[in-house]
Amino acid sequence: MPYLCPLCHQPLSQQDKTWKCASNHQFDQAKEGYVNLMPAHHKGSKNPGDNKEMMQARRLFLDAGHYDPMRQLVIDKLEQHLAKDAEQLLDIGCGEGYYTSGFATALAAHPALEVHGLDISKVAVRYAAKRYPTCHFCVASSHRLPFSDHSLDGMVRIYAPCKDEELKRTIKTGGIIVTVTPAARHLYQLKELIYDGVRLHDMAAENIDGFELIDQTQLHYDMTLSSEEATALMQMTPFAWKTSDTVWLQLAASEQFRCEADFAIRVYQRQG
Repeated sequence: MPYLCPLCHQPLSQQDKTWKCASNHQFDQAKEGYVNLMPAHHKGSKNPGDNKEMMQARRLFLDAGHYDPMRQLVIDKLEQHLAKDAEQLLDIGCGEGYYTSGFATALAAHPALEVHGLDISKVAVRYAAKRYPTCHFCVASSHRLPFSDHSLDGMVRIYAPCKDEELKRTIKTGGIIVTVTPAARHLYQLKELIYDGVRLHDMAAENIDGFELIDQTQLHYDMTLSSEEATALMQMTPFAWKTSDTVWLQLAASEQFRCEADFAIRVYQRQG
């Protein structure tokens, strides 16, 4: 599937290692196989998204398998609700590709399906493209999706934001969005280390204009983490900025750290 030019919104065509539009805007494909479609003036900072340390923490934690039950449930929802003839699936906020590659492997029964990963972090996308060459990765903003109107059969959003207008524009009628958000007690024990009073996550379902909520499930389970895994988990959360040196030392010294995982998985369908 061709990308859209982020500058003039015309289709990009690939010519060898370069993507070019009719207005002659050009975007080179990196040696790892991804394409950077994030113009400098669209960035809110010099290097937006996860940095190298955050990405490496994510990879360490995810490779340990603690979020495998959640990834499998998302795959189950895709298998249940994605059209049998689906051709295009997008993972928004794909990070280093753990979920994206899992979808591509598990959905092999959809022979025409291309699985795309999009993230604002060039560091993360570079690692993803190098490790998972069967997926298609790009650096781009989730608020300016580089895909044509009504081109996507499905989308996965694991904690990732996106404007309703972009969802309506890019997803076909009958197409689906699978969202994953924290449920009430997600990472409760990590939060206890930082906050005096822990507030439970709001469980209210998101309203997405143009889409109907057709399925929702809560997944709750306990994780037993090593000190390295607990430290990596903290590093990949927004809590990391508020974590004191004392807490970092406490996590590093713990032989085992018990923490709850609690997810809300919802499926929305694009209405005509």
